[in-house]
Amino acid sequence: MPRYVRGPVLACAIAAAVLTGCSVEEASCGGGEYPVLAIGGTGSACVPNDEEPPEGYTRYPEGKVPEHVGDKWDTYWETHTVDRNGRIVEVPEGG
Repeated sequence: MPRYVRGPVLACAIAAAVLTGCSVEEASCGGGEYPVLAIGGTGSACVPNDEEPPEGYTRYPEGKVPEHVGDKWDTYWETHTVDRNGRIVEVPEGG
C-alpha cells in the first residue's frame, strides 16, 4: 500500500472504531468462550461455553471474573487463586 494511502486508511479505521463503540481492550477470551482459573495457581484458560472446565481448572467465583486483560479482576487473580476446597487464597510470593 502506498505511504500516502496508509494515513487516511488508518484514520478511517480509528474513526470507525470510535464511532461504533469498539474497544481497544483485549478480551480475556474470545466469543463463545469463558475464562477459567487453575486450581492452586494463577494460570488461566478459555473454555467453550458449552463445556465444563478441564481437570485442574475451575470457574472464577461469581462477580470476580476477568473480562479484559489488565482489568480489576485480571490483576487481582495474579496474586490470588482458588484452592481445592473452593476458597480464595493468596498465592505465595514467587508461587
